[in-house]
Amino acid sequence: MEATEADSEIEEEHLLNFVVNSLDEELAIDLGDDVEVTTETLYEVLAGASAGGTSINHVCETTGDSPHANTVRGHLTEQFELDSVEAVGDMLLQRDALATLPDRPVEVCADLHLDPYYGDEDETEALYFSQAKRGTTTFHAYATLYARVRNKRYTLAVRQLVAGDTTSDVLAEFLELLDGLDLGVKAVYLDRGFYNSTCLRLLSKHNYAYVMPIVKWGETIQDELSSGWSREIEHDLAGEVTFPVFIDCVYHSAAELKIYSQMAGEVAVWGMFYTHYRWLLSRG
Repeated sequence: MEATEADSEIEEEHLLNFVVNSLDEELAIDLGDDVEVTTETLYEVLAGASAGGTSINHVCETTGDSPHANTVRGHLTEQFELDSVEAVGDMLLQRDALATLPDRPVEVCADLHLDPYYGDEDETEALYFSQAKRGTTTFHAYATLYARVRNKRYTLAVRQLVAGDTTSDVLAEFLELLDGLDLGVKAVYLDRGFYNSTCLRLLSKHNYAYVMPIVKWGETIQDELSSGWSREIEHDLAGEVTFPVFIDCVYHSAAELKIYSQMAGEVAVWGMFYTHYRWLLSRG
């Protein structure tokens, strides 16, 4: 009998079972004899909250057969420390990703994710502080490292950032991880959250080609970016590190500029810096 299209699709239940079984194999939970809730149920709630981008509270309140949210959180926090969970999670991600990635250098990306927090300011131990965004300076923060092949993401590592952490701390871990993987890296792409002198020095130390949008700090770079032609310049950041900035200007008609001005409030010209740029071009 030929398989139908429906037979070849991955159902939500199959994916949930895969996640729960993988977690149970690597992060077994010892609940004891007198506990009514099962390990499978705890991980189903956790996986549901993660996949839905919501909370354990929400899953427990909206699912009829789920235990109380305090029960789930209590067992999980009692059994695990964040560092051990991150280590096992990264191992699972890398095991499957590295087996799937092609045998050639790939592009690797590092992103910083900041989810605004508007709760009690006294409960900030697991939160991260950054520049004001969407009405707050306090965030649930995490960084991700992933390979990108044909517009598909293959996550290699996830790190939570809390008070006292810096983006350079996370980037140092990510670059050490890349150095130790059996993976060719064509270039590292980073978002503007990693734009600081310490991160730039780390990238140079590890000798990776990299691309990052520049942040317009200071009059010097603002003056350079306000000039309307594409070019390469050398930029000095805080007197600590010098790097090339490639300014790529896109020219629009007067009508287009008027529309963009109305949408964004201003027309910004922005650049990217790219080390070993010619090397990358020559390597294809």
